[in-house]
Amino acid sequence: MVQRGWACEEDRSVSEPVRLYRWDEIALEKVTEVISRKFITGHREMLAQVYLKRGAVVPMHSHDSEQLSYVLQGALRFLVGGESITVREGEVLHIPSWVEHQAEALEDTFELDMFSPIRQDWLDKTDDYFRK
Repeated sequence: MVQRGWACEEDRSVSEPVRLYRWDEIALEKVTEVISRKFITGHREMLAQVYLKRGAVVPMHSHDSEQLSYVLQGALRFLVGGESITVREGEVLHIPSWVEHQAEALEDTFELDMFSPIRQDWLDKTDDYFRK
């Protein structure tokens, strides 16, 4: 990780470091036998690389965070509010805060998830719905 000092225009008294992350330097967390992830957090947002093997299911859940799910390879079928939505390579799904959803990998899938605010349950490993 590379850090550089930087102060925002609105408040020069704040010296927030600029950080450069390299995905290949971040440890892969094995969440289940078929789901793995890496993530980076700022103060108000989180970016995650998620790897799901075909047939992997992220059970129904909701959270305070808004979520953007961008499929880079593969396909995910989301169940959101009783509606089935398939997200394929190059597509992005926006899920508002507190909307219940689940996802199933229709094939081996690599995707990016963006959350705001950050998922504290991921940081402290209390995302029990994931680990069932």
